[in-house]
Amino acid sequence: MAKEYSRTQRIGDQMQRELAELIRREVKDPRVGLVTITAVDVSRDVGHAKVFITVMGDDDDGTAVAQSLKALNSAASFLRLHLGRAMQLRSVPQLHFHYDESVSRGVHLSALIERAVAEDRLHQADEPDVDKE
Repeated sequence: MAKEYSRTQRIGDQMQRELAELIRREVKDPRVGLVTITAVDVSRDVGHAKVFITVMGDDDDGTAVAQSLKALNSAASFLRLHLGRAMQLRSVPQLHFHYDESVSRGVHLSALIERAVAEDRLHQADEPDVDKE
């Protein structure tokens, strides 16, 4: 039996769409780079929302990510005000921005798998065929 699609999930999905548009259109802070909202997790009481983001072209030391998170967390009340107008909710959740490491972790794991497969092919090519004798 399928799990029901709860109200908090619907609110989170709508918040994700609205926030993506608001950040693109309204946030003028130069510290905010090309931000993608990957998920919004709304608490059951609709009091808080964790907004997970990734930053396009993020550097290895994480300064772009840290700057974007700092800028978005400082603009959270501004975004919350505009969300309230756009979504027409009775109470708009407090926004808490977090970096979503799943994308970078997936890229890292994919690179490890490709390297292991390449090394396996190299070892298979080096071994002589014993079965053909």
